[in-house]
Amino acid sequence: MAKIKLDRIDLKILRDLQNQGRITNVDLASSAGISPPPCLRRVRALEETGCIRGYHADVNPDALGFGVIVFAHVGLHSQAEADLVAFEDLIAKWPEVRECHMLAGETDFLLKVVAHDWDSYQRFLTTRLTPAPNVSVIKSSLAIRSAVARVGVPIDVDSARS
Repeated sequence: MAKIKLDRIDLKILRDLQNQGRITNVDLASSAGISPPPCLRRVRALEETGCIRGYHADVNPDALGFGVIVFAHVGLHSQAEADLVAFEDLIAKWPEVRECHMLAGETDFLLKVVAHDWDSYQRFLTTRLTPAPNVSVIKSSLAIRSAVARVGVPIDVDSARS
């Protein structure tokens, strides 16, 4: 994605939407210092350019019985682009995998996996991840607790010129 030039108002809109996805357009416009119609046009433009990828609710995993978070470090036999894409396409179908990051270094991929309990993760590991094509090694790290879980990116409104 090409870098998009954002002004101070765009950054305020993005910051507020990132922090409060359900903010009304009237409140969003007020916070950004503009009237509602241009605010809505800017939001639509930010969506069209891909700066805003979507909207979602921040669901508490524990409330739905997902008490285990595991970071799986996955190594592949082959790092040919076709093999990397095939692995990414496969794990994108698994709802337990909440994040996937390709890494430089010893590990090819870092997966964030949620499970109801340790036994559920072990079943996922032994029936899906380990037998997946091209997987050579998996190292699992159980998350003890999460101290920070921010969405998005740090948006510095003060760094933009008006």
